Formats: sequence, C-alpha cells, structure tokens
Amino acid sequence: MDKIQMVDLHNQYKHIKPAVDDAIQDVINSSAFINGPQVKSFKSDLEKYLGCKHVIPCANGTDALQIALMALKVQPGDEVILPDFTFIATAEVIALLGLKPVFVDVDPDSFLVDIEQIESALSSKTKAIIPVHLYGQCANMDEIMKIAVPRGIAVIEDNAQAIGSDILSNGTWKKSGTIGHIGCTSFFPSKNLGCYGDGGALFTNDDKLAEEMACIANHGAKVKYYHEQVGMNSRLDTIQAAILQVKLKHLDTYCEARREAAKRYDTLLQDVNQVKIPCRVSHSTHVFHQYTLKVENRDDLKTYLASKAIPSMIYYPVGMHNQKAYKTSGKFKVSDELCRTVLSLPMHTELRIEQQEYIIDTIKEFYRS
Repeated sequence: MDKIQMVDLHNQYKHIKPAVDDAIQDVINSSAFINGPQVKSFKSDLEKYLGCKHVIPCANGTDALQIALMALKVQPGDEVILPDFTFIATAEVIALLGLKPVFVDVDPDSFLVDIEQIESALSSKTKAIIPVHLYGQCANMDEIMKIAVPRGIAVIEDNAQAIGSDILSNGTWKKSGTIGHIGCTSFFPSKNLGCYGDGGALFTNDDKLAEEMACIANHGAKVKYYHEQVGMNSRLDTIQAAILQVKLKHLDTYCEARREAAKRYDTLLQDVNQVKIPCRVSHSTHVFHQYTLKVENRDDLKTYLASKAIPSMIYYPVGMHNQKAYKTSGKFKVSDELCRTVLSLPMHTELRIEQQEYIIDTIKEFYRS
C-alpha cells in the first residue's frame, strides 16, 4: 500500500501531467509571465463554470477577502460579522482594515455559521457579513440574504473551501460563491481547485463592484500609472492561471471523487459509536475539501494514528475569540467544543479503498484498546 497522504497532489498531477507541462511551457515560451493571456482565458472559463458575470483573479484568498472589503468602502470602526470557527484569514483582513470583527457561534451539526446568532449580533455599525462555506458545503445563503439585503448590509461569501459545490437559492441550484454580493476563493494547492503556488479570485454579478475590485487589485489604477485610489498589488501569476485552466476541466470529477471517498468513510465508520460523521445540509451539495469528524479522545486518537503512519489534521484547534490577536469575551459553546473534538482524515482525489479501510481499522483498533 502506498504511503497515505493528507493530500496527494503528486499523484493527481501525474494524471494530468502532459496538459499541465504543456501549459507551463507555453507560458515560458511566450515569456508573458505577468497578466499573460492565460490569466484572461482562465478568468473567462471560470466565469462560465460559475455562471457569474465577473471573476477578478488575484494573488491569494486572503487578498480576495481584503479587496472585497475595500471595494465596499467600509470605514474604520465598522463591524463585520463572521463565524468564530474558521481559518484566521477571515478575521485577519477585517482587523487589518481597522474594522471590528464580530464573532458568532456555529451550528453544532454542520459547523456552519448560526443564522440566529447573526441576527442577534446585528448593530447600527454592521456593514458586512462573511459566511464561511466550511469544509466543502455552504452556509444557508437565502436566510443570510434575507437578513442582510433589507438592511443594506453586504454579504461576502468565503468560498475558499467549497468551490465546485452547488447551493439551492430561491428554488434554483447555483454555484457556491455566486449568491452574495461578492464571493472569494483561494487556489492554495490543497484546495479542490488548487494551483502549484498561491492564487485567488473574487466573483460578482455587480458591474460596479467588479470594476472597483479590479482597480484595487491593480494598485488602485484603471489606467497604468494613473492611480484613482489606494490599492494593492494582487495578481494571479500567469503560470498558475495556466495550471488552473487545466485543472478547472477536472473540477467536477475531483469533487465527485471526494464525495465517493466520503461515502466509503461513512460506511466504514457506521458502527463506531465514538465518532460522528460529517453532516450534510439539504440546501447545499458537499465537495469535501475536508472530511471532518467529531471524535472522543481526539488528541490521543491523533497521536495513535500518527504512530501507524496515518496523517490527520485539526481544523481548527482554537476559535477566533480565543486567539491572542483577537481575544473576545462572550459565549461560544459550539466553537469551543469543536476545537476540542474535530479531526480531519485524509481526503483527496487519489485516496484508495485499501487506504481508507486501513485508516478506519486503525481508528476501531484505538477505541477497542
């Protein structure tokens, strides 16, 4: 049996090697390393895939979130609501812009933002809500938009973990990241649609926002050397765009492979009482960026798995309200519990049945001992 990887990017690459190698070589041959034609063609391909009017490529997912907030013209002291249980980037960009992050707890089953708590956290200073589509499925965007739109509050979807998933909105299935005013994603290598370095993008159906975000990402300039506003240097590298253009063709296949692997895990774990398998919400498909369990004796189990050459990860060990940089008073019961109990198992497109059987046999062995 091959060594088990948390994410097996090398074997995934081997299946698309000729197309990827040719795409990279084309960029090198043209020497158009910055804003080359592959950036424009990938942008167009992703717009078609998502069914949205505008994709604005940028340097990474964190930049995408920051550009989105800057385009909304939020001001220092304004408040932005986000889930407490998430990766630090969502809170980081809020603080960097002098805004106030307002953390709310998450649902105990789906781990997605608690809609009722969003309503409780609203104030006259609330200018944006950032729901995080965690682990590969989406927050309830219809309910969030019902809260936000009548109040003039912007919604930015953090879609870094769920690109390729579908979400039910007003009775129609649409691609994740296209329901809110702005969607943001990361092309970090381990993502379902990942490049071989850093990359990111923003999505919107709003022409004015699209123009604003493209300007901000280009040093605040629409015309070279004429800077209309304070911006930033955030662009998708041409080589990475060429790689992403190849991989986008396989995204749906990759997502289906992850779903099949998740089903196998579910079946293998069905008689393990100390483990709770991932919940699936009815309003969203799940693309399993992570396969995350709630488990008993989490830290000991993780150590035991490592002793058997099985990697696992804790996403996330500390909630936002307990991070030293953002320490906040308040009750975050679910987030605190998840930080003690969640464990993510290997999940990728190359995962083999025998590897999954070995992983689950080892988990069962741990709980029997």
